[in-house]
Amino acid sequence: QVQLVESGGGLVQPGGSLRLSCAGSTSIFSIAVMGWYRQAPGKQRELVATITRAGDTNIANSVEGRFTISRDKDTVTLQMNGLRSEDTAVYYCNAVAGDGSRWTHYWGQGTQVTVSS
Repeated sequence: QVQLVESGGGLVQPGGSLRLSCAGSTSIFSIAVMGWYRQAPGKQRELVATITRAGDTNIANSVEGRFTISRDKDTVTLQMNGLRSEDTAVYYCNAVAGDGSRWTHYWGQGTQVTVSS
């Protein structure tokens, strides 16, 4: 009932930039929170950044100062600057949506970000 379509992954050199975008689509639920998680090989999935409809943000310490999250309605954008090798991961768009009595996490299909020289 909530669809998330991601775009913007790719291969960049260390110090480069990428912009990820995720468009949410729903006609039934309200999407309260949108954001990005990532999972690197051999690592647990971790939060990167989230943003509410009101614009309140939560940024992981590992990317603060380099990544910026923004939102326009149900489209969320992650601007990634100063990329490092350790940023290499599959990045997943996430949305928390519901009708007020039940809230559910929805996930995009994932997009690969590779930082390598």
